[in-house]
Amino acid sequence: MNTSIEAISQTLHYLQKADIILTEEETQRIEIATFGLPDYPKSGLQLLTYINSPRYCAKELVLFPGQTCPEHIHPPFEGTPGKQETFRCRWGEVYLFVDDETLTENDATGTSVCQLPEGSETWYTVTRYILLHPGEQYTIAPDTRHWFQAGPDGAVVSEFSSESRDELDIFTDPRINRLAGLK
Repeated sequence: MNTSIEAISQTLHYLQKADIILTEEETQRIEIATFGLPDYPKSGLQLLTYINSPRYCAKELVLFPGQTCPEHIHPPFEGTPGKQETFRCRWGEVYLFVDDETLTENDATGTSVCQLPEGSETWYTVTRYILLHPGEQYTIAPDTRHWFQAGPDGAVVSEFSSESRDELDIFTDPRINRLAGLK
């Protein structure tokens, strides 16, 4: 996938599969996050932010088949504990890897269930996961290391969170630039 037009077209296709209807103005605001990595779309994310205020944030996240959002944390900022987010799967399935010791031992089988982007294995340290299907959700505590990957058909995930400050996210992989996107 070489152009943002192709990525946006495919993103709209996945949103349609999830029965999510966008306005024309929302369609124009779809973001293609490549994270500045050379392997987009293997690593990356497509998203639409409906609202982001100091009180709350709502987004749609679209992941193509096997696409991975790299490992990161949402650190404390300006007297807040950092972003807390709830992921609710709308379509497909998503493997959500979370540094959360409350997940059962059965959830600790590690990254063998997902194929990591080639050459980036070092940057994925969280091995406990939960598999979300449509209608299932999980809340990630602030300042918690996590990453996620779509299942074989892709995924659409609604994110509900406290204020999002993407520019402050800390990624395990030092090559990442969160604000980098497809031109």
